[in-house]
Amino acid sequence: MTSTILQLSDKRVAHYLEQGSGEPLVLIHGVGMQAHAWYPQIDDLSRDFRVIAVDMPGHGQSAPLDVGAGLQQFVAWAIAFIEALDAGPVNLAGHSMGSLIAAGVAVTRPDLVKRVALLNGVYRRTPQAREAVLQRAAELRSGTIDVETPLKRWFNAEEAQQIAAHKVESWLKSVDLAGYATAYTAFAKGDEVYADGWNTIACPALVLTGSDDPNSTPEMANQMAAAAHNGRAVVIEDERHMVNLTAPETVNRALRDWLKVETPIDSPVEPLKSEA
Repeated sequence: MTSTILQLSDKRVAHYLEQGSGEPLVLIHGVGMQAHAWYPQIDDLSRDFRVIAVDMPGHGQSAPLDVGAGLQQFVAWAIAFIEALDAGPVNLAGHSMGSLIAAGVAVTRPDLVKRVALLNGVYRRTPQAREAVLQRAAELRSGTIDVETPLKRWFNAEEAQQIAAHKVESWLKSVDLAGYATAYTAFAKGDEVYADGWNTIACPALVLTGSDDPNSTPEMANQMAAAAHNGRAVVIEDERHMVNLTAPETVNRALRDWLKVETPIDSPVEPLKSEA
């Protein structure tokens, strides 16, 4: 596995891990995590694909965006990253916040995306759910970070899940708090930013979640998949939010199936101007 610092067109740097060769598969993690959070997918999918797992801005070794940056700025960053890779249209997958970014790229720059996959993504939260994440964002901006509560929400007591939980705990404790707060605020406010654009997504779209994820619900996954031209929803039973870590074999099979889906020769939608 190679570790690379890439200079972006906006003069910021992005760090990514790369392994394998073949069609490019770009992976974007969720808030508080880092590129290593895709380790089960990197290990498996790099046998057949060029897997590129990038640190989100303000996470790992990637430079942060400005304080107050919204989802549109994270999407613009992802577009700059994909363009800087100069790898042609990529297969793009995101988890949680990374899913919001991936969807935003697919909506605004379909020419850069061959296929898109959203793992544990959010879509049109209820007012109560939105208020809860906004409150957590406010706590982060005040300098308070609660690691134990999300760990209890994401993992059960089984030994295999606790192994993954310890890794996640170490990433949460090492993340830059300012970068985390900026990303989480964008995540909290971002569930409707590109929601109306789902019906323009023509490439194969996988929307996957766990049946027991209370925030990225099966209903959300089904709604997103139904809105896309070529969408498929996958709900993994008895799994929660960190499904790529707690059910890696099932997730990897779903991703491999998605990566086999033929893409349309001509996209029926034109790229939209991304918001800086």
